[in-house]
Amino acid sequence: MLSSIRLESWSSRYAALALAMLVAAAAADAQLRIEIRSGVERPVPMAIVPFGWDGAGAPPFDLAGLVTADLGNSGRFDPIPESDMLSRPTQASEVNFNDWRILDVDVLLIGQLIQAAPDRYTIVFQLFDVLRGEQLLGFRLSTARADLRAAGHRIADMVYLQLTGIRGVFSTSIAYVNETRNPDGSRRFRLIVADSDGENSRVVADSPDPLMSPTWSPDGRRIAYVSFEGEYSAIYVQTLRTGARDRVSSREGVNSAPAFSPDGRRLALTLSRDDGNLDIYTIDLATQVLRRLTQSSSIDTEPAWSADGEWIYFTSDRSGGPQIYRIPSIPPVDRAERVTFEGSYNARPRMAPDGDSLAVVHRNQDNYRIALVNPGTGLVQVLTNGRLDESPSFAPNGAQIIYATREGGRGVLASVSSDGRIRRQIASVAGDVREPVWSPYPLP
Repeated sequence: MLSSIRLESWSSRYAALALAMLVAAAAADAQLRIEIRSGVERPVPMAIVPFGWDGAGAPPFDLAGLVTADLGNSGRFDPIPESDMLSRPTQASEVNFNDWRILDVDVLLIGQLIQAAPDRYTIVFQLFDVLRGEQLLGFRLSTARADLRAAGHRIADMVYLQLTGIRGVFSTSIAYVNETRNPDGSRRFRLIVADSDGENSRVVADSPDPLMSPTWSPDGRRIAYVSFEGEYSAIYVQTLRTGARDRVSSREGVNSAPAFSPDGRRLALTLSRDDGNLDIYTIDLATQVLRRLTQSSSIDTEPAWSADGEWIYFTSDRSGGPQIYRIPSIPPVDRAERVTFEGSYNARPRMAPDGDSLAVVHRNQDNYRIALVNPGTGLVQVLTNGRLDESPSFAPNGAQIIYATREGGRGVLASVSSDGRIRRQIASVAGDVREPVWSPYPLP
């Protein structure tokens, strides 16, 4: 969150920032909702027919509804309403392509949900090119009742990959920070993990003291974050499955901005230690060996690893204003190289999964917006149009960036495609949310 602060206030207001960076929110378990603000010029018209049900009683889950929401919310597809459908086939023999050509539908998805046992289900689905009258994809999968939502996201991922050539991210998760203000004026901070569509939210950490700077491990099994328990900053690494957490840094002064290395063995972090100056360090999580990477009198913070782990990008004011630099991840000497030159303010770097670009907070006409920077050339492409956009985080396919912004006086999440064409708002139903970070792909 230092990216939203003027340079002249960095050192004097760092502690205050940690306590005031979040704004009042509603209940921490509130779901998020997605609203498309702009999409591709011609989203693909498609039909996703309600899946047939073969089992006792009512179907346990609306798979077609979830897939429709996933693909529609991507901004690349335009599913037609069920009320417009002329027929509702559930298997290939029932498909009349003329029904769908009349409706100008390009792609058709049909399927069935079959109860195989009291708690086991088989899902069969097929994807068709309506114009050619050909099947594009056919698949059968088995799942437990508790995993039907995950199965729906998986189907959406498979369809998305088939139609765009890009791996989908519907089966991934996001983490974010939420603050609740109680009737007595006290506050409660919660770190929340949710599905990529904002559903299925669960509290990972809950504290009366500020929580900030969440970051995922490369395997998606752990989250590192900063907590101000006891009014002092400390960095924790928490295992999501068990809830067990380890305090990995609680040194004197500032402990902030953790970032996992690509192999998950180290954290890059910002420490002030004895001299009170913010510098970049790495810590080995197994041995607790601490290595200092920067030793200048400047403020160095917000580290981010390169995709190959050889470099660490960070924000520094050593040129007189916040800019992005990089340094080898192995010490001993400070050989920082400046990366950004366009504009007077570039901060909070985050590397794309392919290593070809950085997402940063870039000041543009006195507004703070999310931009892409080519680390080789320094060229900047502004992607968003807000006044205070911050905390960018790439989706694991690199096609989208989630970030925090403000609208109507309240904090919301938003996302933008890496080409800037598709913008979405991801708002809390009842309050403000902050510091989003997108998970890696789940392990098989």
